Amino acid sequence: MPEPFDAIVLGAGAAGLMAAATAGQRGKRVLVLEKAAAPGKKILISGGGRCNFTNLHTAADRYLSQNPHFAKSALGRYSPQDFLALVEAYGIAWHEKTLGQLFCDGPARQIVDMLLEECAKGGVELRCGVDTGAVSHSDGLFHVAGASAPALVIATGGPSIPKMGATGFAYDLARRFGLKLVEPRPALVPLTLGGDEVLFRELSGVAAEVVARCGKARFREAALFTHRGLSGPAILQVSSYWRRGEQVGIDFLPDAARGWLIEAKRNRPRATLRGVLGEFLPDRLAATLAEQLGLERELSNLSDKALAGAEARLADWRFTPNGSEGLAKAEVTAGGIDTGELSSRTMEAKKVPGLYAVGEAVDVTGWLGGYNFQWAWASGRAAGEAL
Repeated sequence: MPEPFDAIVLGAGAAGLMAAATAGQRGKRVLVLEKAAAPGKKILISGGGRCNFTNLHTAADRYLSQNPHFAKSALGRYSPQDFLALVEAYGIAWHEKTLGQLFCDGPARQIVDMLLEECAKGGVELRCGVDTGAVSHSDGLFHVAGASAPALVIATGGPSIPKMGATGFAYDLARRFGLKLVEPRPALVPLTLGGDEVLFRELSGVAAEVVARCGKARFREAALFTHRGLSGPAILQVSSYWRRGEQVGIDFLPDAARGWLIEAKRNRPRATLRGVLGEFLPDRLAATLAEQLGLERELSNLSDKALAGAEARLADWRFTPNGSEGLAKAEVTAGGIDTGELSSRTMEAKKVPGLYAVGEAVDVTGWLGGYNFQWAWASGRAAGEAL
């Protein structure tokens, strides 16, 4: 006879543990099954090991989804302040970095331990190292790994960072139950350069604060040149919006006033473009940009028209990436279980009573900087309250 539970949660990551703890503390008998040897593996490596656990500026418009309104309900009912209150209740020291990003002062292990303690308070049973592949559904019950329950929560994440054991299992399971998917793709991922742009790879290790754009998306943060192309926070952000064949625009001097190069020519006619750029940008980058513009003479020998053209190019330098570094280097996966299949209030599948999906498995993808964790907490909470 299968062991009976009120709910089985597949995946002991951020969303799964939050769902389990919430339901357990509401008196439900909950089982969490995790195929890895230990819970919270992605939490432990996040934020450089300090866990960027939320973002104070969380709002639905900072998430990508085919339905941009879907995330509003869960996010509105469980805020960054709510999760921060839990963190503080456990005495976990934290600090704010830039742009509303909250990190632990100490190791990310503190967040995992907190979630496990929350589960323990609700009497949640956790089993790790379990093969969860064989899921069946009959007589109103879900059966998996010798247990059964009327409710099953898919919280196994997306396939990004496969070396951590990530797979597309959530999508396979969703398909098995007839749920539609939005095509999964790497997000928050470095972009690669080829063709005539290969020369920029020679700047590997060089970083600068820029404004990066793709379509209507615009982010001001650091960009980093790598041996394969472009990375850094600004690039990771726009990568979520980028599609193959599209261009990424970079403003290398976002604080420069219009006409700044012509003014530099008036004030310092003997200066070179490389020299002027070197006052604002790393020298290797300044040299490459000046060389690419073909303006390596003294400013006095360059026409105002040529300088205005250089200004315009530097303010919107177009790169055409030939790809990305894929799921292996992607921090998250965009796409996933179609939100049209789920209740935005409970995260339950409309067509399959008792089946829930939370976290990264769902077609809701946040910006870099703690937004994806906040979606995990909020969606896990929403499901946990409905179980």
